[in-house]
Amino acid sequence: MSRAKLYLFKKKTRRLEQGQPWVYAGEIERMEGEAEPGAMVDVLASNGRYLASGYWNPASQIRVRVIARQPEVELDEIFLTAKLQECRAHRERFLNERDCRLVYGEADYLPGLVVDRFADVLVVQILTLGMDLRREELVKALVSVFQPKGIYERSDVGVRKLEGLEERTGVLYGDCPRIVEIVENGIVMEVDLVEGQKTGYFYDQRENRASIEPLMKGWGARSGISLEQRPVDELPDGWEAASPSGAIFAKKVEGGAAAAGQAVAGNSLMAESRIHAQEAEQDGSRMALVPVNRGGKVVTYPLWDGATVLECFAHTGSFTLHACKYGAKKVTCLDVSEHAIETARRNVERNGFSDRVEFVVDDAFQYLRQQMKGIEERTFRAGVAAGAAGTKGAGAKSVDTSKPMSGGGRTWDVVILDPPAFAKTKGAVEGACRGYKDINLHGMKLVNEGGYLVTASCSYHMKPELFLETIQDAAADAGKSLRLIEWRAAGKDHPQLLGVAEGHYLKFAVFEVRSLA
Repeated sequence: MSRAKLYLFKKKTRRLEQGQPWVYAGEIERMEGEAEPGAMVDVLASNGRYLASGYWNPASQIRVRVIARQPEVELDEIFLTAKLQECRAHRERFLNERDCRLVYGEADYLPGLVVDRFADVLVVQILTLGMDLRREELVKALVSVFQPKGIYERSDVGVRKLEGLEERTGVLYGDCPRIVEIVENGIVMEVDLVEGQKTGYFYDQRENRASIEPLMKGWGARSGISLEQRPVDELPDGWEAASPSGAIFAKKVEGGAAAAGQAVAGNSLMAESRIHAQEAEQDGSRMALVPVNRGGKVVTYPLWDGATVLECFAHTGSFTLHACKYGAKKVTCLDVSEHAIETARRNVERNGFSDRVEFVVDDAFQYLRQQMKGIEERTFRAGVAAGAAGTKGAGAKSVDTSKPMSGGGRTWDVVILDPPAFAKTKGAVEGACRGYKDINLHGMKLVNEGGYLVTASCSYHMKPELFLETIQDAAADAGKSLRLIEWRAAGKDHPQLLGVAEGHYLKFAVFEVRSLA
């Protein structure tokens, strides 16, 4: 029996010819032959020219999802195995870690399928009827290509209803423990396969989390700490852990900017330390480069140069963990979910960062406003006090210090905002703009002068230009000047098909924040 054919209207072939993987109901002129929902069909131009093949669903507005540009292709175990091998090869080429997204739907030429690997378990989302009908063949192909110990389904997403499908979860193959450990950028984290968001964890920000490394050090000077040469025999216990030269001894440098006891730039003196290390050992003039505070006391705290960091919408604390790994001094990890914070707490503990992280269960919008309110109250009281000091007599104003302040008033060197999607539909964009503006406005106000705002949006309908425009509006209202340092998207295990705008959902930016006045 020959395969059914769908003919497109004359002027409706351009999208498909440019690589789009979907055929919409309004693009189809007629159908020749019959096909069961989910079956393979061929798509042709109005003049009969072959364009593509895919599985179709008459109940969906996306009538056909393309899987091949050659006729006679079948979506069977052989085809699935070949495509999964291509997915594996792509990840092996670009990623150094096993834990990642293995299949990313249309971008991996397997529409309706998402597969993430967590340790030895694969978590799959089957989003479409055509893929759902082939779950048996899919499981066999996944086992053949990736050899997992278990496969767990997390098809508990509303988009299945658009395909006439019910939500489904459960074990498809082997042994699937609820909690597994993964490694991302050298950090160990737990993932809840059953109750975790989406498939359990968001791999799309992997490279973005790593990109914050340069922001985590270089803050000691703001606390009045500088590097000086000091005789080793005069240093307190534990000085080696705080010394940036790694306990390399330097010959005393006479005169000039690098004279012993004088604050110097670390890199140049460390270089000279290495040059003179052996000679210094021989003549006994053992000097070390160490951090010293304003009072001249040697600092022995290893993280003296680290940033203070606030992560909002922390989920399981992924940015918090990376901040600690890269040298942050203190991190505030905030999420509205007690369950998420408890997971973050365990992740922090398993990586040995507990002494640097405080956890807050609160609404991010409310928390940021509270901190801003505290700053405004403190500024007001200071202003009134200064005015009173300069005014004598009955006209002098005073502040009732018996009334406690409302709390808050904290600031950080780096503020990280990674909220959930505010605009899940096109109609929600206007409200999303208000949300993104509000959260970024308050976030940048809490960044110390010259610090950094790290902000993201995972809303597809929030286009990059609109996202940047919204942040610029927030900066204008906050009286801040923003300098864009980095602009990123999803990681290499989330490839994007050029021309398929739906895959360009993640926006990630790093801004330097300075005051206009």
